[in-house]
Amino acid sequence: MSAGPLSKAWMARAERVTPGGVSSPVRAFRAVGGTPLVVRSGAGAEFEDVDGRRYTDFVCSWGPLILGHAHSEVREAISNAVARGTSFGAPCEPEIELAEWIVAAYPGLDRVRFVSSGTEATMSAIRLARGATGRDKIVKFSGCYHGHADHLLVAAGSGLATFGRPSSAGVPDAFTSETLVLPLDDEQRFIELLRREGDRIAAVIIEPVPANNGLLLQRHEFLATLRRETERAGVILIFDEVISGFRLAKGGAAGILGITPDLATFGKVIGGGLPVGAFGGRRDLMRHLAPEGAVYQAGTLSGNAVAMTAGLTTLRILERNDGWARLETTGRALEALLAPVLASAPFPARLVRLGSLFWMSLQQGEPPRTAEMIDPAAAARYGRLFHSLLADGVALAPSAYEVGFLSLAHEPAHLVGLRDALSRALARPAAHA
Repeated sequence: MSAGPLSKAWMARAERVTPGGVSSPVRAFRAVGGTPLVVRSGAGAEFEDVDGRRYTDFVCSWGPLILGHAHSEVREAISNAVARGTSFGAPCEPEIELAEWIVAAYPGLDRVRFVSSGTEATMSAIRLARGATGRDKIVKFSGCYHGHADHLLVAAGSGLATFGRPSSAGVPDAFTSETLVLPLDDEQRFIELLRREGDRIAAVIIEPVPANNGLLLQRHEFLATLRRETERAGVILIFDEVISGFRLAKGGAAGILGITPDLATFGKVIGGGLPVGAFGGRRDLMRHLAPEGAVYQAGTLSGNAVAMTAGLTTLRILERNDGWARLETTGRALEALLAPVLASAPFPARLVRLGSLFWMSLQQGEPPRTAEMIDPAAAARYGRLFHSLLADGVALAPSAYEVGFLSLAHEPAHLVGLRDALSRALARPAAHA
């Protein structure tokens, strides 16, 4: 699909003043080709571009919009908060209330600290783990993305997977020399590493539901092994729940899995569509954080009243309306609609889903559990489907490696629309190429 004339004109202006015309790389459509849409407004499960074209949105701002666009109650709460002042650089009531909600909801959490992004959250959790243990090395897993902090841009997913790069220019080797990378889904290599170097490792960080390099659902035994072996070695286990936290369940992935990490990081949903991140954990670890301890972390707009209000209102709406159960019902309905369509595709295809997260695995065999298992040919197949769906008014992420998101605003008609658009896309000759 070709972007409309106004989107093209706006993008030409954007490219003159911002790199690639975007504020985050994957938005530039480089992985799928074409010109990005420039969005004017959103309501419920749909958005409208500057050319007046409407789309059903399965990107949901990359996950935060769990209630859909411009939810009336969230809008009203934000408006009331703005009327009282946007940021104070001091503690405020909604900040404390949101902290209380998160601590009560998430397993093993005693204290939480707010920041302004998921990257800040993971960066700060790593620093805290190093400060608490007095160790330097960290372990991450290939294909898991934890934001763009220098020491975590090693074998990452998300935009880096989209462009096929294992790391980033501008990151000195010295910054990543203390980062050890292992493949997902391999207990033996993990055990061997901790037995060999456990006394030098501060933390192990993982997305318990890896969702930045496809949806790589992990076996419970693998994650349970991480918990058992880190405890044995005195290593801090960090769950990066920036995507999964309070999207999959009130207790995040940790609550579903029955596995409690030492520290956890959050973002997206807890901001209700505004920039918010957080990290938290047990009291004995969090006490190392300034002003109580020697690990420094700060942020001018951290805990600002407007973002805290948006997040708190969103979570209360989810809780009041049995939101997580409703999202699971919607997810099951989507799976039932798409499974037969994908089964008849001209190439291997199946839906991978957990709760309100979904992804199309466009390759032979069982859905991959590691980044290394993903067939590069799947990206070309996805690119053709992406543009066909977009031409039919259905917006998925402009990357084969990004997941789709459902919201409480998605109604049966939206799901049927995706099914029908996908059926038409797969029937076109380009899909057979």
